[in-house]
Amino acid sequence: MTTSTEPSELIVESQRRAATTLPFADTADLADADRGFIAALEPGIVTAADGTVVWDNDSYDFLREPCPASVHPSLWRQSGVVVKQGLYQVVEGIYQIRGLDLSNMTLVEGTAGVIVIDPLICAETAAAGLALYRAHRGGRPVTGLIYTHSHVDHFGGALGVTSAEDVAAGRCPVLAPAGFLEHAVAENVYAGTAMARRAAYMYGAALPRGPLGQVGAGLGQTTSLGTVTLIAPTVDITATGQQETVDGVRIVFQITPGTEAPAEMNFYFPDHRALCMAENATHTLHNLLTLRGALVRDPHVWAGYLTEAINLYARDSDVVFASHHWPTWGTDRLVEFLSLQRDLYGYLHDQTLRLLNQGHVGSEIAELIALPPAIENAWHTHGYYGSVSHNVKAIYQRYMGWFDGNPAHLWEHPPVESARRHVEFMGGADEVLRKAQVSYDAGDYRWVAQVVNYVIFADPDNQAAKTLQANTFEQLGYGAENATWRNFYLSGAYELRNGSFGTPTTTNAPTMLAALTVEQIFDAMALRVDGPKAWDMRVVTDWHITDENRIHRLELRNGRLTHYDRPDGVALPDPDASFTLTRPILIRVLLSGADFGALVSSGAITPGGDPTKLADIVGVFDQPDPDFAIVTP
Repeated sequence: MTTSTEPSELIVESQRRAATTLPFADTADLADADRGFIAALEPGIVTAADGTVVWDNDSYDFLREPCPASVHPSLWRQSGVVVKQGLYQVVEGIYQIRGLDLSNMTLVEGTAGVIVIDPLICAETAAAGLALYRAHRGGRPVTGLIYTHSHVDHFGGALGVTSAEDVAAGRCPVLAPAGFLEHAVAENVYAGTAMARRAAYMYGAALPRGPLGQVGAGLGQTTSLGTVTLIAPTVDITATGQQETVDGVRIVFQITPGTEAPAEMNFYFPDHRALCMAENATHTLHNLLTLRGALVRDPHVWAGYLTEAINLYARDSDVVFASHHWPTWGTDRLVEFLSLQRDLYGYLHDQTLRLLNQGHVGSEIAELIALPPAIENAWHTHGYYGSVSHNVKAIYQRYMGWFDGNPAHLWEHPPVESARRHVEFMGGADEVLRKAQVSYDAGDYRWVAQVVNYVIFADPDNQAAKTLQANTFEQLGYGAENATWRNFYLSGAYELRNGSFGTPTTTNAPTMLAALTVEQIFDAMALRVDGPKAWDMRVVTDWHITDENRIHRLELRNGRLTHYDRPDGVALPDPDASFTLTRPILIRVLLSGADFGALVSSGAITPGGDPTKLADIVGVFDQPDPDFAIVTP
C-alpha cells in the first residue's frame, strides 16, 4: 500500500479560513447529541456469527483529538457528533440506538412490548442495538416493526429484531408506506451492482480510518457489513392522517412520496408529543441525487411536505427526531429547525429554476448559487451528505435532462476516445503532465483532476499520471466539507495507488430476493440479456406459478424479454416450453443459481415441452460486475 500525501499549504490555509467563519459558538447540537444518554455498547464493535467484524465504532476514536489540517473543520465537527453511540432516551417511552450503523434505530415502548422503528442495515447491528436496549429497559418482546422508507439502512436488520414466524402469527405487525416493497427491492436489484460499487466510494467503507482517510459519511459514520434481511410489510400506510394503534401506542401518519425516497412517511405520536421525520429532516443538507446513483428527488415536493408536517404536527410537538443524527427539543426550536430545512430545499429548487430559465446550465448554476445567511449559519443545513453543488445539478437534470442544449455536447466522444484526442491535441502525455504539475503546485486541483484524467483514460498504464491524480484527489478530499465528496476523492486515490477494492457490501441478500414479485423477477432477468447475442433468438415459455394461481408468459425476441400474465379467453400460440413451480423456486432457479436438474428431480419443478429452451435463454445472460473500473477505463 502506497503512502497518502499530506495536505498542501493551500489546503492548510483554506481550512484555517473556514475555521474562522464557521459558527462554532453555536454548541446546541453538542448538548442535544448527549441529552438522554443511558449507556454505550462496550466495546463499540459488532461481529457476525463467524467472528467477522461488521461494525467498529471504536475505530473512530481519533475523532476525539483536535481537528487536523487534512479534514475540513466543519466535517470534523459533524463526524465528532455523529460518532457518539449508545442508548438514548428521547422522551419517556421513546428511546434511540445511535452510532451502531449508518442510521438510528428507535424503540417505542408499548403496553406489552416495544415497537422498533428502522432496524438499521444488517441483522447483526440491529440485534446488538436491541440487546443494549433490553439490558437497560428489560426483555420486552418486539410487538411492532415500522419502516419509515424504502432504503436498506431502514429495513436491512429486520431479522435481527423479530422473526418471520412472529410476523406471520400476528405478534409483530410490520408497517410501511404504500409502495415500500416495490421500491426497496427494485433499487437493490435492478441497478444494485452498480449502486453498490459506487456506494463503496460514497461511504468510504474500504478506506482506512483516520485523519488521512475516512472520517465519516456525514449522515452516519459508514455502512455496516453484516447480513441484510427483509420482512415484507403487513400493514400499508396509504394516506396522510391514517391512524394506527400498535401495542397500545397511537400513531398518526403523513405520507411523503418523492422526497428522500420514493416511498417514505413521517409520523406523530400524540401521547408523547413526539414527531418522527424519517429522513426528511436531518442535521445536514440531504441528497437530491446521491453520488451512488438513484432517481432524482423532488425538492419542491420535499419542501411542501415539510410545510405540511410543520402545520399538522410540529406545533403540537415537544421533540422532533429522525432516523439519523440526534433529536431537537422544544416546540419553538423544532419548528425553526423544520422551517429552515424546508426553506433550504425550496430555495435550491426555486433559484435553480430561475437561473436555468435565464439560460444557465447546471454546472454554471452550481457555481452561482449562494444560500441566504440564515440558512448558511445553521449547522444542520451544511452539505455533509448532499451538497449545494451536486444537488443543483440534480435539479437541472430533473427538469432538463443530461443535455445542456449546446450542440457541441450532443454527440461527444465517449471517455477513452475523447481522452486520446485531448492528450494528442495538448502535446502528448508528458506535456500534459508537465503542465498539470504546474497547476497542482499552484493549487488548481479541480483543473488537474480534469486534465490528468485524460492521460489516464488515454494511457491506463501511465504510472506518473496515476500518482499525480491520486495526489490531486487527496487534496480535494482533504478540503471537502462534504463527507461523501471526501470519500469519493479518497477512494479514487486509494484505487489509483493500490488497485480496486471491489464492492464491500452485497445487495442480493436472500430475503431481498425473496421479496421480489413475479414481475420483478422477470424484469431482473430482462436486464441481464445480452441484446446482440439474442437478436436472432425466438423462444416462448410459460411459467405456471402454483402458489399464486397464475400463468406468466415469457417471450424472447429481438434481443428483449417481454413478459405478461396470460390473459383469460385469449388464444395464444403454444409455448416452446413450460415450467410448473412456486414463486420461491422461480427465484432460486432464475436469480440464485440453483441447479435446475436437481429441482426437477426433486419435484420442485415440473417441465413441459422442450425444457432445454431455458438453457438457451440463460445462455444469453450477462453477469453484472461488482468490480468494474471507476477511475480508470
